[in-house]
Amino acid sequence: MKRRDFVKVCASSAVVGAATIPGRVSAQDKAVWKASDVHPLGYPTVEAVQRMGKKLEQATNGRISIQMYPSMQLGGEKEMIEQAQVGALQIARISVGAMGPVVDELNVFNLPFIFRDEAHMRKVIDGPIGQELLERVTASPQSRLVVLGWMDAGTRNVYSNKPVTKPEDLKGQKIRMMGNPLFVETMNAMGGNGVAMGFNELFGALQTGVVDGAENNPPTLLAQNHYQVSKVYSLTGHLIIPEIFVFSKRTWDSLSKADQDLVRKVSREAQLEQRQLWDAYVGEAETKLKAAGIKFVVADKPAFYKATQPIRDKYGAKYSALLKRIEDTK
Repeated sequence: MKRRDFVKVCASSAVVGAATIPGRVSAQDKAVWKASDVHPLGYPTVEAVQRMGKKLEQATNGRISIQMYPSMQLGGEKEMIEQAQVGALQIARISVGAMGPVVDELNVFNLPFIFRDEAHMRKVIDGPIGQELLERVTASPQSRLVVLGWMDAGTRNVYSNKPVTKPEDLKGQKIRMMGNPLFVETMNAMGGNGVAMGFNELFGALQTGVVDGAENNPPTLLAQNHYQVSKVYSLTGHLIIPEIFVFSKRTWDSLSKADQDLVRKVSREAQLEQRQLWDAYVGEAETKLKAAGIKFVVADKPAFYKATQPIRDKYGAKYSALLKRIEDTK
C-alpha cells in the first residue's frame, strides 16, 4: 500500500472512531488515544509514554487512556508524523532529525558537534532555547502538531564491521543516515557515503550489505538487533540530537482546556522520567553489547569536528545568533 493511501485509510479510521476523541463525546465515554514509537516495549521513550497513559487514566477515572503501538507497528517516523497530522494517531515520539524538514529551526540541533556533551544539550533544551523551539513547532501551520516535550536520545556514533577512528576510515563506506539532507552531507564530510533510508528498512539493509553501517546510540544498536550484523561501535560522537514527543493538533483542538492542561502536566513528568530511564538504559545497553562481543573503539573526535566544519558553516550561517546562545549556555 502506498504511503498516501495508508494515511488516507488511517484518516478514515480516525473519522469512524471519532467517538473516541474527547470534545466530540460526553465526558463519561472513554477516549483511547493511539501512541506510537519505532522502538520496542521497555525502551525508555516507550516506557515514559506508557507511564504517562497510566497517569491520564488515573486522573480521569478511566475516561482517557493511551494505547501504545511500539516497534514500528504504524510505520517509521515519517509515517507517524503524517498520521498524527491527520488525527489518525494522537501521540508520536520522533527524532528532531525527522522533524527538521518540517520545521526548519530544529535543524540547529541537527548540526554535527553542536553540543559539547550530553550535559550541555540538556542545559539547552531545559532552558529558554528549548522552550522557544518547542513553541515554534507548535505555532507552525506546516507542522499541524502540538509538541508535548523533549526526550533524550544520547550520543550517536558510527557502527559497522570495521573500526572508524578517523575520516579516512570511512572512505567507500555506505552509512545509513536519517532522511534529512543535512545528515547525508554530514556523513559525506566525515569521509563516508551518506545514504538516506527509513529506519524500518535498516536491519535488512545491514544484513544484505545494501549499506555498510549506520550511526545511532547504544540503546538503539541493542534494541533493534543491529549489533547482530554490525560488530564494531566507533565513538565518533558526531551528533547529539534530542527528540520530541508530539500530539495531533487535530485531536488537541477538540480537547477541553482542562484536558489540555492535564496532558501538559503529565507530559512534563514524562520528559523527566524518560531522562532517568534513559541514563539507566544506556549503561545496561553498553554492558550487554560488550558481553555480546561488540568492540567499542575510541575515535579521533577533533579530526571529525574539523572535517564537518563546512556543514556548520553552510547550514548554521542563518542561525548565527542562536548558535552563539547555545555555545554560551553553561
